[in-house]
Amino acid sequence: MLKRITLLSVLLFLNYGCTQKSKKVEYKHTNALVHETSPYLLQHAHNPVNWEAWSPEVLERAKKEDKPLLISIGYAACHWCHVMEKECFEDEEVAQMMNENFINIKIDREERPDVDQIYMDAIQMMSGNGGWPLNMVALPDGRPFWGATYVPKENWIKSLKQLTDLYKNDKSKIVQYASDLANGINAINLVENKKDSGIYTLDQLNTAVTNWSKYFDDFLGGYKRAPKFMMPNNWDFLLHYATASSNPEIMDYVNTTLTRMAYGGIYDHVGGGFSRYAVDTKWHVPHFEKMLYDNGQLVSLYAKAYAVTKNNLYKDVVEQTIGFVEEELLDEKGGFYSSLDADSLDEHGELEEGAYYVWTKEELANLLGDDYKIFADYYNINSYGLWEKENYVLIRDKTDDEIAKKHDVTIAILKEKLKNSLNTLKEKKTERSKPRLDDKILTSWNGLMLKGLVDAYRYLGNGAYLTLALKNASFIDKEMIKEDHSLYRNHKEGNSTINAFLEDYASTIEAFLALYEVTFDETWLNHSKKMLDYTKLHFLDKESGMFFFTSDEDDSLIRRSIETSDNVISASNSIMAKNLLKFHKLFPQEDYGEIAKQMLKNVQDNFDESAQGYANWMHLVLYENENFYEIAVVGKNHKDLGKEISSNYLPNSILVGSEKEGSIDLLKNRYNEGQTLIYVCIEGACKLPVTSSEEVLEQLKD
Repeated sequence: MLKRITLLSVLLFLNYGCTQKSKKVEYKHTNALVHETSPYLLQHAHNPVNWEAWSPEVLERAKKEDKPLLISIGYAACHWCHVMEKECFEDEEVAQMMNENFINIKIDREERPDVDQIYMDAIQMMSGNGGWPLNMVALPDGRPFWGATYVPKENWIKSLKQLTDLYKNDKSKIVQYASDLANGINAINLVENKKDSGIYTLDQLNTAVTNWSKYFDDFLGGYKRAPKFMMPNNWDFLLHYATASSNPEIMDYVNTTLTRMAYGGIYDHVGGGFSRYAVDTKWHVPHFEKMLYDNGQLVSLYAKAYAVTKNNLYKDVVEQTIGFVEEELLDEKGGFYSSLDADSLDEHGELEEGAYYVWTKEELANLLGDDYKIFADYYNINSYGLWEKENYVLIRDKTDDEIAKKHDVTIAILKEKLKNSLNTLKEKKTERSKPRLDDKILTSWNGLMLKGLVDAYRYLGNGAYLTLALKNASFIDKEMIKEDHSLYRNHKEGNSTINAFLEDYASTIEAFLALYEVTFDETWLNHSKKMLDYTKLHFLDKESGMFFFTSDEDDSLIRRSIETSDNVISASNSIMAKNLLKFHKLFPQEDYGEIAKQMLKNVQDNFDESAQGYANWMHLVLYENENFYEIAVVGKNHKDLGKEISSNYLPNSILVGSEKEGSIDLLKNRYNEGQTLIYVCIEGACKLPVTSSEEVLEQLKD
């Protein structure tokens, strides 16, 4: 099959990327996308290309007209998507060729990750590369036969002409190639059910981490490469591993990475929050788009790291990042928007990446006056912090103590001066044109942000974070959960649409369970369990023991995907496996634990050489090989004691509580009038009850 694919390599292209375009006042053209709500699709609603959204009806029409599909996939914050739109899709010559010869479909990858997954696998099989915009040409039934990412106008026209001629004159060759490719797309997604395997051992895990550590950048954090991507699930697992195994080297690496990221330009020192990734090795110059999913996961990670280290830098990052999300991405009803674009209008009215965030030396000196000298030293307004075109991206490389000592000021004075300077810059930014907002609300990303808020409350103790978390959870409950406990994927302008995918269920189940642990409100536990049972019924593949990405109630595509590799966001199956194991502790009569174990067995062979891509899965190895504790708090003081216990970093545990008796087995027959008792249990077998959080921590050491 691979031989056949390379025969068409002359038709393959190029680069990799992802941004946007400016508003038009009058529209010469309007297409079917004008009826959509996705900001990305609406950006293309006035192209001369006759774009349509993905639907079974459009594919049916393609079959009747015998026209190939031209499928173009991107997202609202994607830079190169906007470049290609301007060069190709706004061009009337290009549009005429596309309209005459193809059925043209635009897809927001964030709305339809199910479609995006399939065609991303296809382009990677064809060319070895992937990215957005992702442009595919497919048979009317959706089987692809050509693909490219960003393509400039002349090459785009040339490619489409070749493809049109090939489709008209040698269709049988295309059909054969598309069939072979479709077989390959299905084959790479198969997961073997490894029933006879044993559970991965701690010795094997130690070896896997040792192999993995060869790629660690111990000086600058992250990995020895550029660009540098933030991988929250990687460092979340390594934090768990380092504390569980008392491994100072791994702990140092995690701290180095989190510190360097917080010091770097990838972190917005003025407005809070993280950008998508850094183009260099020192986390300096970001790709300036800000995504909800990054920030939600990083809030969670830094909150946990604060619980372990009590490093105030991590606390500051959590507080400032939540401040950014609340200020820029919070809908009035409690949902969180998806992203801010990388591009914004510069002083000349032109779209430019990073224009909203960068500073010139002259501008900073004029704004900050006497405080400029300390600020410039702290944030490297020098050759280390210079980006391009005399623009600086703020970056730290020294501690507060070093800067204070150098300038002969106290830490308190230093912090006050920096706070005032940053406030001045934030005020100045209000005069700049803000990046465009993608205001669709995605269930899975909201689940990640909700989990971040819960962890922030849990480990920092700020009640405002719980209030915000409850507001978001209530939004999900009201707007995204249907009567049968299934979910919607997307919410925009008051309407919830698109059946949810596994990632939506996985992240929401995880977040609601975490919310239960800090509130002991069984509403969230019950919602979480009902969603879990819904996924078992409609997503579980009995043959492989894994969960499909799409429900059995959705329209079929050329493949029903099974997502196993952890990426920037953890694989939906790895989140589900962790959910199942935790629910097994609460409902041992169900088969949740058996399913979770089998899922782990199915993927664990990948850990030896690909630990980075399975980091979230590897928590399960620690759960299975070490004691996992159920902690039950029962009595009038259950909430206060629960809060004390949960402020400690205890990854191998689940916490339940009630004033008298709750509905789950761990809370039955535990109530003793006049006392609040805490039970530390393993698989339902409990130690003698204690009355303080200190005693609980002692029992956990046994």
